[in-house]
Amino acid sequence: MNYPVWQLDIFGGGFLIAVVAVVHVFVSHFAVGGGLFLVLVEMKGLREKNRAIIDYTKKHTKFFLLLTMVFGGMTGVGIWFTIALLNPAATSSLIHTFVFAWAIEWVFFFLEVLSLLLYYYTFNKISSRNHLFLGWLYFIFAWLSLFIINGVIDFMLTPGTWLENRDFWAGFFNPTFWPALFFRTFMALLIAGLFGFLTSVRIREEELRHTMVRYCGIWLLVPLFLLLGSAWWYKEALPPAQQQAIFVMMPELKRYLAGFMYSSPLLILGGLAMAFFRPQAVRKPIGWILLIIGFIYMGCFEFIREGGRRPYIIYDYMYSNTILKKDLAKYQQNGVLKTARWVKNREVIPENRAAAGRELFNLLCLHCHSIGGPLNNIIPRIEPYTPEGMKGFLLSMGVANPYMPPFPGNDEDASVLADFLTTTLTSSGAVKEHQYQGEVVQAASFDPEGSEFILLASTTLGMALSSNPEVSGIDFSFAPPTIRAQLFRRGETPELIGEEAELSYVFEGAEGENRGDLALSEGYFQALLDIIPRAAGEFKPYVIATLTAQIDGETVAETRVKIGVSAETGCHNCHGGGLEQDGNYGLSRQTAANILEMHDKHSKTDLLVGFQAGKTVVCSSCHGDSVRGSSGDPGVLNLSAAIHGFHSAHLHKLEDGSSCILCHTSADEGATRSFDGIHKSIELDCSNCHGNIVDHAVSLLKSESAAGKKKAAVLLKHVEGLGSVAQSEISPRKPWVMEPDCLNCHEEFEAPDSDDGFNRWTEDENSLFHNRTGEEEIILCISCHGPPHSLYPAIHAYGLEKGGLQPMQYQKSLYPIAADHGCAVCHTVEMDEELHHPGSLAEFRNRVEDE
Repeated sequence: MNYPVWQLDIFGGGFLIAVVAVVHVFVSHFAVGGGLFLVLVEMKGLREKNRAIIDYTKKHTKFFLLLTMVFGGMTGVGIWFTIALLNPAATSSLIHTFVFAWAIEWVFFFLEVLSLLLYYYTFNKISSRNHLFLGWLYFIFAWLSLFIINGVIDFMLTPGTWLENRDFWAGFFNPTFWPALFFRTFMALLIAGLFGFLTSVRIREEELRHTMVRYCGIWLLVPLFLLLGSAWWYKEALPPAQQQAIFVMMPELKRYLAGFMYSSPLLILGGLAMAFFRPQAVRKPIGWILLIIGFIYMGCFEFIREGGRRPYIIYDYMYSNTILKKDLAKYQQNGVLKTARWVKNREVIPENRAAAGRELFNLLCLHCHSIGGPLNNIIPRIEPYTPEGMKGFLLSMGVANPYMPPFPGNDEDASVLADFLTTTLTSSGAVKEHQYQGEVVQAASFDPEGSEFILLASTTLGMALSSNPEVSGIDFSFAPPTIRAQLFRRGETPELIGEEAELSYVFEGAEGENRGDLALSEGYFQALLDIIPRAAGEFKPYVIATLTAQIDGETVAETRVKIGVSAETGCHNCHGGGLEQDGNYGLSRQTAANILEMHDKHSKTDLLVGFQAGKTVVCSSCHGDSVRGSSGDPGVLNLSAAIHGFHSAHLHKLEDGSSCILCHTSADEGATRSFDGIHKSIELDCSNCHGNIVDHAVSLLKSESAAGKKKAAVLLKHVEGLGSVAQSEISPRKPWVMEPDCLNCHEEFEAPDSDDGFNRWTEDENSLFHNRTGEEEIILCISCHGPPHSLYPAIHAYGLEKGGLQPMQYQKSLYPIAADHGCAVCHTVEMDEELHHPGSLAEFRNRVEDE
């Protein structure tokens, strides 16, 4: 963060360092193991008095010297040059921490070069004893160089107690020093055998070629078995958190783990074939193939080791973006643009917003990601996101994606970087204008003097989502809308009408059945609606239903009501694909495919295969959903707990309410804007009743955890400490049954003395607002107040009448039915007694301007 960044574009993302480092590490290990190979092969020739073997050793030494000293030396310089430009802060830290070790290593390296040159140029010129002595000196100095470098390299992976005491020896002899040293030593011997194959197969004399190929096969097999044992030791020496990260939590490392595992039997088979079965059949292509497998073997190990450090470059000390762990809070409080040294755009204004975003990208992303390159290309990773979804992703880094550093900036930094990534670097976040501008909706007629009946109706929920599975191919619709109605005969004591009446509904602007009957239940009529708010491809944010009541075939009352269902799901904000129709609504098939791809990745399922074959995926078939009557798989989280539990880690840093509107249809910038009730007018948001996204998820997960579902405990641990309420203090609840109780805030129906309704749930379904009745146990609360989330007065963005069709019909105001002494809506005499609930005769508190 205190140095300029070397911008490599397509060669970024660690590609350059990966290429240089893996090549150098492969050759430098050969420089160690190959030294012992030279000495032992020469001793074999002397012992067997075989001049041909000694001559082979001399030729192999020349090849060895050119490859390790010349080419290896160049790649070594290349590594220093590359890391100094790509991550100068980490390089500086290693130099300052281990300056003495580096000095010693350079001494060993000098002696290593000197002894090898003397070994090569004194062949057949000094006594065999002295010549072998030079060879042994070379191997010892080469191995001591490995000894020193191993301590520094593995310090970056497991610094151990150095983090507390800054002791040189604690950092050098770190927890993985010894297993790594043995592992690298055996790897060096194995590579020596592979390069031995390469020179052995070039021997023209057949008997000598067979001898040396068999000898190299043994050189490959023995170290390989020892290496596998040391690899297990290496793994066990890692702290549990790093083992979990490497082998469980980083799916992108699976290819390298698989490459390492599958290369082992290939090398074993190659070694067996050369050593025992058919050494005479070995030719140059086989030697090259085995050498390439060995290179892949080493490369996979290096990628696994690098991955084990994430999200750090020096574990638990310096993040991969070069920010020290101890400085993270400072950057998060003040912002990167205002804190980092090499910044031009410290103050963000509209004119420099894109440039400031580019600076943030350079400072925070380029250390790991390329732009269009072969390694860690950021483009496909950001293409699915809208600016809002990307901001949520950035702020969740380090939690939802533990292999990435926590986002070090403040909220403004996150917004600026998210905009740059989704609107400048890609076009996924381009703003789409909503096509719907509103329409005039008239309330049904009502004659307060002559009408004998009054028909009150409401949906049980003011906002619900539908995914339209016929289009998207995935069905995770939530809480299909249920409409309930009550018919009263007006009078001194109004009479609730039941069996003698017949109620029906009809609506336009929706797909599905557009008419039907309401069945009589206990004290009300109801119908479960199966609709999508759309007609002939035209966007309709809501469906308006007209209800008709008949007695003996004669229409006695009519009313209109808004059906709170929308197809405007927010999944595309993170899963891409956009909305299915004109940027307004509908889960697209592309979005659904990405959702299922992520599900398969994280849950080890194969849903995408069936989806691509045309099968509709019904989420509630596995994830139980009580409102749809699905018990699901008893070992799998219910739908609400699964969705909120998983996504809470990704959205926990968004401000209260912001995380909810990212997915639900209530955003002011959205097309539906379904949160339009009185609570919206007085500036409450979802979190006031449901808690923030983490607390909300915890309440659901704790209920599932108590039911013995293991995944719930995993997700609870994942978000531990991220909510505003301690997990131990949150009461578990079942979705759709145990909800925030209105009387948490409105005690005795009085004005609330709190705006916090979270963590006190209804006992059962009968206590839910849409099932509750007044004190006389006749009138449903929703009949007079409207549905949850759209409580009267509902000030809707597309016109006041849309949110208050019935209040406007019966009393020419937007307030709850019979508010402001409006008892005459049902009663034909003046009322002076509060029959329905305390305060029902008072003036409505929260006034709005009628339009």
